[in-house]
Amino acid sequence: MTNSNFDSDSTVSPVFRLERQASGRLLFIGANGEQHDGVVPVRAFPVAAPDEGISLVSTEGHEVAWIEQLQALPPAVRVLLQEELALRDFVPEIKQLKSVSTFGTPSVWTVKTDRGDTSFVLKGEEDIRRLGRNALLIAGSQGVQYSVPDMAALDRASRRLLERFL
Repeated sequence: MTNSNFDSDSTVSPVFRLERQASGRLLFIGANGEQHDGVVPVRAFPVAAPDEGISLVSTEGHEVAWIEQLQALPPAVRVLLQEELALRDFVPEIKQLKSVSTFGTPSVWTVKTDRGDTSFVLKGEEDIRRLGRNALLIAGSQGVQYSVPDMAALDRASRRLLERFL
């Protein structure tokens, strides 16, 4: 359901509101008005029950909402989350950093992935998230997430380029 008090990219559920911002990130607004920019939906059981048990996680890694059943949400909220989950499910693995346009941000990265060569724009250093000791998740400007499961497994030149941003 869409509330007429919000723009067309805003969706409302009984306990929270979601908005897609110009940056492409989701803004979560809780029933109490608390806001979290850049929330990410995460499936608890992506293979066994992809539409059940979805957590909305803040950029700090804290759960801000739990969704038992995706189908129980209003259609507009469900579609917004399905779009975001589809992007999240497509996570190419970076095998090599071929070049970086500049060591400041924004910068254009040209990389070799497990799905072929591509380029993307890194808008800011905050778009590189550490996942444990050696793993990274890098958000490209088009909303695609790229993974680096083990920085130590990259070639030396790739590691040197990457270390300039960490």
